[in-house]
Amino acid sequence: MSNRIAAALAALLLVACGAQPQPQQRFPAAQRDVAPIVGDTFSTEDARDRLGEAQQVIQLAGVRPGMWVADVGAGQGYYTVRLARIVGPKGRVLAEDIMPEVTAALTDRVQRERLDNVAVRLGTPDDPLLPPRTFDRIFLVHMYHEVASPYAFLWHMREGLKPGGLVVVVEADRPVKRHGMPPDQLKCELAALGLSLVRSGMLTGGEAYFAAFRASEPRPEPEAIEPCRS
Repeated sequence: MSNRIAAALAALLLVACGAQPQPQQRFPAAQRDVAPIVGDTFSTEDARDRLGEAQQVIQLAGVRPGMWVADVGAGQGYYTVRLARIVGPKGRVLAEDIMPEVTAALTDRVQRERLDNVAVRLGTPDDPLLPPRTFDRIFLVHMYHEVASPYAFLWHMREGLKPGGLVVVVEADRPVKRHGMPPDQLKCELAALGLSLVRSGMLTGGEAYFAAFRASEPRPEPEAIEPCRS
C-alpha cells in the first residue's frame, strides 16, 4: 500500500474514531418485525455473480472511479471487493459490520486480495460510525431488515453522506419475518429521517429491488421522528 493511500485511509478512520460521543438520545421503536441476524453469508458469491445483482446495483447507483463509498453490513465483503474495483485507486471503500469476527475475517480478505483502497471498521447495531460528510454512496445490501432500531441507525448513518450523496438499499420484496422489507415500509422509514426516494426498481433474476435515497430535509431531532407502522 502506498504511503499516500495508507495515510488517507488512516485519516478516514481517525475522523470516525475521534468524533465526540453523542449524548444519549431517545429514538422511536421500530413498530414492526425485525428479522434475526442469521450470519454473514448471503448465498454464494458465484451464485450472486450469475444473477448479476452487484453489477446491476453498482450501475444503477452510478458508482464511478474516484468515489468514496461505504458498504454497511459488509459481511464477507461481496460488495466491498466489487466496489473497490470500480472506484479504483483514487476512490475509497469503507466496509463496516457489527460483529468482530466478521470484520476480522474481512480484514484478512482485504489484505489477502491487496485491496489498498479499502478500510474495515467495526460499528454498533445503532450506529455504523461513519465519518461525517464523507461518502458519495452508502450501501445497505440485504441487511436493513435486521436493524433492530432503524430510526437510531438511520439518524446516525445519514450524517456520513456528502451533500448530494445517495443511500442505496437492496432488499427483497417480502415480509420482514422472511428477511425482506416491503418497499412502502422502507420508503416511509427513510422519509421519517428526511431521506427521499429518487430511484427504485426490481432487479432481474429474483425478488430483490433497488432503491436510492437522497437527504432532502434536515435531520430531525430524535424526539421529533414520527415512526411508521407496518
